[in-house]
Amino acid sequence: MTKPRALTLIVYAPALVGKDSRTLDVIHGMEKALPGLRLAWRISEGGRPIALPHRDAWLVERTQDGRFPLLCNGDETYPVTVNGRESSVLFSPGGQPQLQVHAELPLDEAVISAAEAMLEAVAEGAHSFWGHASRYGYGSEVGEQFRRSAHGPERSPRGLPMLNLPEKLPGPEIPYFLGWLNYWSAAAAQSIGFPDPARDAELLTRARRTPSGGWVVKLTDAPLDYDNPVHLDALKRAYERFPEIGGRAAR
Repeated sequence: MTKPRALTLIVYAPALVGKDSRTLDVIHGMEKALPGLRLAWRISEGGRPIALPHRDAWLVERTQDGRFPLLCNGDETYPVTVNGRESSVLFSPGGQPQLQVHAELPLDEAVISAAEAMLEAVAEGAHSFWGHASRYGYGSEVGEQFRRSAHGPERSPRGLPMLNLPEKLPGPEIPYFLGWLNYWSAAAAQSIGFPDPARDAELLTRARRTPSGGWVVKLTDAPLDYDNPVHLDALKRAYERFPEIGGRAAR
């Protein structure tokens, strides 16, 4: 079966409070980052897009219980979706609930070109701790890196380091793992020691500073492909450089 060519974008942020205006900041930021994008449809129970003529007011009204509903661009041949959900305190660092914003877009040249701006817009709009944008399918790879037993292997089948589960991390600013594009807030960057001019010269050529003082860092020029040995080596080097990611430095 052919793998879907999609880009998955997820950011991790403080939980929503009431009719939190960050939801609108996220949506407006996405629309600004990708020319022509309009996220003004919801999806019916039958899976069909339904137009929202007063999208902003509708979204504010339905932002509740720590989440916001799924919005899409109304084009079933070129689907773009976004929604926000609250993560359980049982699976979050420090036992604090978080907002997770999930977006998915077609992986084409337009989206690849806009991906850094898109991740920055969503992450900054949500006041995120950290986030990433990765090729669809990254989750199965990262899942093999999570350490579920003290007696488990030291490396994943790809030779990548094992990572502690999110609930084992000391704070929400610690990234769980590395993606193709990585958003690190100012607090996250400080926690992992980025940037160090001496050690991060190469990464800094593919990094951009955000208005809040965070960073968007791209590991490889093309979307990260685990089957590409050059990409896999870049990923291994980044994990070696940042042992704090995944809580490995405390081991």
